[in-house]
Amino acid sequence: MTATLVIGPYSDSDRDALNAGFDPVLVGGPSEVAALDESTRAGIRAVAFKGHHPFGAAEMDLLPALGLVANYGVGYDAIDVDAANARGIKVTNTPDVLNDDVADIAVGMLLMQMREMEHASAWARSGEWKAKGEYRLNRKMSGGTVGIVGLGRIGREIANRLAAFKMDIHYYARSEKDTPGWTYHADPVALAGAVDTLVVALVGGKDTENFVSAEMIDALGPRGVIANISRGTTIDEAAMLDALETGRIAGAALDVFLGEPNIDPRFYALPNVVIQPHQGSGTVETRAAMGQLQRDNVAAFHAGAELLTPVN
Repeated sequence: MTATLVIGPYSDSDRDALNAGFDPVLVGGPSEVAALDESTRAGIRAVAFKGHHPFGAAEMDLLPALGLVANYGVGYDAIDVDAANARGIKVTNTPDVLNDDVADIAVGMLLMQMREMEHASAWARSGEWKAKGEYRLNRKMSGGTVGIVGLGRIGREIANRLAAFKMDIHYYARSEKDTPGWTYHADPVALAGAVDTLVVALVGGKDTENFVSAEMIDALGPRGVIANISRGTTIDEAAMLDALETGRIAGAALDVFLGEPNIDPRFYALPNVVIQPHQGSGTVETRAAMGQLQRDNVAAFHAGAELLTPVN
């Protein structure tokens, strides 16, 4: 009898590797766990989890022998870690292997937003360049002032890249970090008021819900641009939409949204918003590395070895 349950929408290559390594039971989402027969559920010791649907106390209690939930992704806010702690269940994630790709997307989205690259491409493709002449002037990114909200692994990679664009780096974190002279703000509203561009790189979860508040958005001001590569929950989305629609901020570059992929249709009417389909880590190389790290954690657990990337 298998000791591993695989939950989520895995690629063919990841599913093949999981099958080869663990001969698991596979289900599409947490809601399908209850449909497994009792003897199967009783034998499950490890879960390989992928997705954004909640995996919490109710699902854990259906798996009485469960000792590990190995998450596919650095963000593990879908997993109730407090419930796992109460049941002696370890949780792992897949950090570091996706830092570069997510940081690259953040910089790319900012360039798209400020240099209006999507609109300029459409201008050229449609024949308007030939018919009407040069595309309108847009906004310089290099040399600006940027605030990083959350200077963890990914936030630091973003800051390093933007420093190469000669940008003045400011940041908010729970404590001051060792940096090459970047400006620390203990107050996130003060950070927003000091910069032109705000990049949100927080972890998801209840502790960071609406962290980027209406007050922060207003402090950013009418030239301000917000980029978000964290979770849709970290920004007061309604307040951001209101500010975008009324010109109280200049624009946004977003890879994550509330309720994705069913995002608020108000975004589609805003030409000053770059929209990406939550693809920050979406390269072949990085997704393969994420899958491998998840499987390595599952294998270590079954072997009684030290977990590679525990979060609790």
